[in-house]
Amino acid sequence: MASCCPVTPQSLFANSFPNTSHFPHRTFQPHSLLSLHSSSHFFRKSVSFLWGRDSPTFKIHSSLADFTVDVAVEEKKLPKGETWSVHKFGGTCVGSSVRINNVADVIINDDSERKLVVVSAMSKVTDMMYDLIYKAQSQDKSYIPALDVVEEKHSLTAHELFDGDDLATFLANLHQDIRNLKAMLHAIDIAGHATESFTDLVVGHGELWSAQILSYVVKKKGIDCKWMDAREVLIVNPTSADQVDPDYLESERRLNKWYSLNPSKVIIATGFIASTRQNIPTTLKRDGSDFSAAIMASLFRARQVTIWTDVDGVYSADPRKVSDAVILKTLSYREASEMSYFGANVLHPRTISPVIRYGIPVIIRNIFNTSAPGTKVCHPSIIENEDKKILKNYVKGFTTIDNLALVNVEGTGMAGVPGTASTIFRAVKEVGANVIMISQASSEHSVCFAVPEKEVKAVAEALQSMFQNALYAGRLSQVAVIPNCSILAAVGQKMASTPGVSATLFNALAKANINILAIAQGCSEYNVSVVLKREDSIKALRAVHSRFYNSETTIAMGIIGPGLIGSTLLDQLRDQVATLKEESNIDLRVMGIMGSKSMLLDDSGINLVKWSEIREENGEVTDLEKFVQHVHGNHFIPNTVLIDCTADSGVASHYNDWLRKGIHVITPNKKANSGPLNEYLRLRVLQRQSYTHYFYEATVGAGLPIISTLRGLLETGDKILQIEGIFSGTLSYIFNNFKDGRVFSEVVAEAKEAGYTEPDPRDDLSGTDVARKVIILARESGLKLELSDIPVENLVPEQLRASASAQEFMQKLPNFDHEISEKQEDADTAGEVLRYVGVVDVANQKGSVELRRYKKDHPFAQLSGSDNIIAFTTRRYKDQPLIVRGPGAGAQVTAGGIFSDILRLASYLGAPS
Repeated sequence: MASCCPVTPQSLFANSFPNTSHFPHRTFQPHSLLSLHSSSHFFRKSVSFLWGRDSPTFKIHSSLADFTVDVAVEEKKLPKGETWSVHKFGGTCVGSSVRINNVADVIINDDSERKLVVVSAMSKVTDMMYDLIYKAQSQDKSYIPALDVVEEKHSLTAHELFDGDDLATFLANLHQDIRNLKAMLHAIDIAGHATESFTDLVVGHGELWSAQILSYVVKKKGIDCKWMDAREVLIVNPTSADQVDPDYLESERRLNKWYSLNPSKVIIATGFIASTRQNIPTTLKRDGSDFSAAIMASLFRARQVTIWTDVDGVYSADPRKVSDAVILKTLSYREASEMSYFGANVLHPRTISPVIRYGIPVIIRNIFNTSAPGTKVCHPSIIENEDKKILKNYVKGFTTIDNLALVNVEGTGMAGVPGTASTIFRAVKEVGANVIMISQASSEHSVCFAVPEKEVKAVAEALQSMFQNALYAGRLSQVAVIPNCSILAAVGQKMASTPGVSATLFNALAKANINILAIAQGCSEYNVSVVLKREDSIKALRAVHSRFYNSETTIAMGIIGPGLIGSTLLDQLRDQVATLKEESNIDLRVMGIMGSKSMLLDDSGINLVKWSEIREENGEVTDLEKFVQHVHGNHFIPNTVLIDCTADSGVASHYNDWLRKGIHVITPNKKANSGPLNEYLRLRVLQRQSYTHYFYEATVGAGLPIISTLRGLLETGDKILQIEGIFSGTLSYIFNNFKDGRVFSEVVAEAKEAGYTEPDPRDDLSGTDVARKVIILARESGLKLELSDIPVENLVPEQLRASASAQEFMQKLPNFDHEISEKQEDADTAGEVLRYVGVVDVANQKGSVELRRYKKDHPFAQLSGSDNIIAFTTRRYKDQPLIVRGPGAGAQVTAGGIFSDILRLASYLGAPS
């Protein structure tokens, strides 16, 4: 018989209670090995509470493993192999009576010959059980009503699912379990402490109850099944790392014995819980039910394991952070293992090791969407056979770990000194910290590693103490801590031996303006990990995911100024974005449109077909700061560009700040580049020092490639001597038609009527707009000139410059026709024409805007309509200037020039050229 010995509560909890929780010899029914039928037998037969007046005493019966079976049973041999399929259902899958019914239907509808089902506790129950332990240890008596809530939850669920003898039996066992748990928790309350084994015993009840409930439901639907307390079969060996290792040989022996007494084609087994070789109840630690299922699949040599959860499969990135994350059809074992280690909600990190031995596929599916095929985790050769197309995605998934700190130990005395790294990590081990990532340069000058932020203080103090002498002597220069870090990991088996994957990854981060603090890559090349500042974590994740998955280039755009040019640009985008995405893999999304009074914002992209109507109905008051924050910060797209279609100097004054924040800027607005020289130089320096781009092709020639031509000449080593051109489409039209005896005021009125001029023609005739274009080209050519350095011939008669309105100006302009008509007649008599031109004289470092005369065979005399023409005289093009000619005014061509800059930005960000 079992021996008995009295112990105090303190001795009970000082030792591992379940060591003493053994059963006396007893007769078992054929349907159960140790079967506890419910766990109540564990308490009734293992612990007798003998309470005295002064202090409680326990009588412990000690013999669990040795038992006899008095009933003769014909032993059944366990059939192993592909006839078995394993299903695992998590807590959300069995979170209510309705969901448990659904699970039972899934089991029944599986046409496998034999099925093993592993279940977790009902949703939230494990947390509730841990909370009971915490309350009892804290001597908080609320654990009593809290346990009653647990009982009520399971009792109500049972009442909703089955009745009769099954219900009576389950409720009796449940009630006995609750009574025993109350006694256990009362003991913990007295002792003020519970060992890990004692805790595991208590929290494992959730799985026992859910497995019994599900087995009754399956039986009610006409399918014979047995439920298994996995502690009778699954044997593990605890390790020093707060983990357990499966004992496959002993587990297999016990499984064969269990099955010989409980043969069935459907088995409902508890997840999460197990026992040691000494029959001490334990667990596979948090979220261990996946691990349970994988171990069971290995023991049964099953055909496959299906992990049922509440998502459609494994995503390429966390969909809460990356809205465009996609479901992966397949993953290799190694890819799934790497992703789960680095925080992806894929599987328990240790799920892969049991199944990989026998090549058992693991399928992750959604219990709430059974039509979705899910994600298959299997051998790479199966992936290649099943899904050739996915091989183009060398990186399968991206994941992040947050709330980390980077510890850097460096010093010249480390180089070539054996044992330094060993000493560092021995100190880390002694404080119980978990090292997530290690990086060391080949120079051995420094070692850095990432640890959870909550552990970094202890790590730093341990290292300071360990290396106190080395720091004092100068052999080590510092033990530095960089807080608020995250790790971004890129995982993919096809990354191995594929050139350029890391380059693409780092390029995507650089172009998103993200700094890398440390890098680690194993020689297997399945994983590249980088440490970043925590505030960059989500942006980095979006940037790399976008680069490898969504599109070569996904860009969030904010349009400022939906006037004539802005609205025309929106129309052009509307007509072209679908084609660009399909044919060039460029994904352009307008996230915001801002006018002077109202703005329209959208998180996923504005409908460009009816943006104006939507803004009319749902627009909000214009707020530039909110607009920029929305476009740049409140969405899942890493690349942001703001397009300023205004002529507002106030908007232009923000360019510098936007560029510093990593926001690209595209504009036809001339105010920034023709404003104060120091502001222009700051913009150019900022652009050169970062991956942030500032494009302004449309500031000079609308849609004509003036700026890009000039840059191409300079970048290829040519020397600019002079740039001369007709830069105003308005003035080009006026002087092209100022001939054949027509008067000047008549031509100006015609141009205004045709829409070529500004509402006030004096804005064109003053020459200021041409002067701004000249100063832009002069600065691009390397001249450090201010706008005030450019002499401008103003075509507005001096007497009319102060006119109150454009209407008054137009009424009085005919009075001054004779002055300019004389100039036109003189030119015509000499066989020449008048043209209003801007000149950049690079050789003499000056510029000018003036009315000049040209021979009628000169290219400038051959223009028609509102065309612009620009002549570049350079060292290469000295005798025959390089001519650029074409429409230089109008909403369509200006918007086209802006659109061209958008596509140039996309090309710079990685889109195919």
